[in-house]
Amino acid sequence: MEERKINNQTTLETQSKHEHTHGHSAGERLYIHRHSPIHELPGHIKLIAFFTFIVIAVLTPIQQWHSFVGYFLIIFLALGISKLPLLTLAKRATIEFPFIIFALLMPFTAGGESFDIGPVSLSREGSIAGLNLVTKATLGVFCSMILAGSTTAHSLLAGFVRIKTPSLFVQIAAFMIRYLNVINDQMARMKVARESRGFQAEGIRSWPIFTSTLGALFIRSYERGERVHLAMLARGYAGTLSSLSVEKVQAKHWRLGLCFPLMAAISYAVGKVFFS
Repeated sequence: MEERKINNQTTLETQSKHEHTHGHSAGERLYIHRHSPIHELPGHIKLIAFFTFIVIAVLTPIQQWHSFVGYFLIIFLALGISKLPLLTLAKRATIEFPFIIFALLMPFTAGGESFDIGPVSLSREGSIAGLNLVTKATLGVFCSMILAGSTTAHSLLAGFVRIKTPSLFVQIAAFMIRYLNVINDQMARMKVARESRGFQAEGIRSWPIFTSTLGALFIRSYERGERVHLAMLARGYAGTLSSLSVEKVQAKHWRLGLCFPLMAAISYAVGKVFFS
């Protein structure tokens, strides 16, 4: 009997070692499960590489177009290594459309020196500013998609802890991710309750119903938060999240993670040489 218990425990431990997050749990809907070197990187290394790359790209003048060619090549290299599906990332990239529309209007609305393209007169400063906005926004969107698609929420939060982010910020983010699905489920139940009573959305006349629903959802979420907080205090919560375990770091992780901002710095230096 004891031998059977030991075997069952060994089996459970083996299964737990091979468990993977496939993006179905709370806060993991942006994560795309793949077996790639980028997915294996600890969260804090990815965060350091991400922020360093973004800072270098933002500080680069748009006139250094050689540098931006290098930045986009680095992004495509990271996409290839991460094995993320391009079609899925392309759909997610549609979040950038408002910035593109705003950038397209800038050459027509900005003042200063102008130039003509056929019958159309465009502002030179507005065109440069619009191109700068689109280019850097595109880099930021793709970097964010790679980071979100290759990193679980738990790994990101553990990474923020490792880079000494204020504990209050990490706890707020952790609670938001953990109970996001709870609030979504509550909204779904309230929707079913409305429809079971014959409610149908009919334009502006339905707005008072939606506002009262949001008010009720806020009150219920607040009360649930109070109960969760009391339950945490009863279980010994002292202001820190012990569930955010520290990830193991190897030298190869640092080499791979820091090679991307290093290549970005080289691209910046090369572009500055050509620009000067």
